[in-house]
Amino acid sequence: MELRKKEPTVKAPAETFTGDAWFDVVARTERLRVNVVRFAPGARNAWHSHAVGQTVHVTEGRGRIQSRGGEILEIGAGDTVYTPPGEWHWHGAAPDHFMTHLAIWEAPESGPESEWGDLVTDAEYS
Repeated sequence: MELRKKEPTVKAPAETFTGDAWFDVVARTERLRVNVVRFAPGARNAWHSHAVGQTVHVTEGRGRIQSRGGEILEIGAGDTVYTPPGEWHWHGAAPDHFMTHLAIWEAPESGPESEWGDLVTDAEYS
């Protein structure tokens, strides 16, 4: 057994997030990644994809998530969304609510974990 002390909270970078968001690393092992991500109202991450897919589980608040070319889905506490490998998507808080979720993904055996694209515009978000 190994106790891992909580690392400091990190402000999400403006290169990959619109608005204010913060994350805490929960687990980072050889293959597993788990972060708690807290979004201020209207905050969201940029278009991105994950080599091995991603699961998002909302723990509180209201949010939005969208796959490229798909409809925007409203998500809330208790909802879980799986995005398959290579699918471009974004997620964030609703315009008038905070939202916190667990982001869970695996690192591939080789190559990058994630690929980042453009920031989600206000028009795309709305």
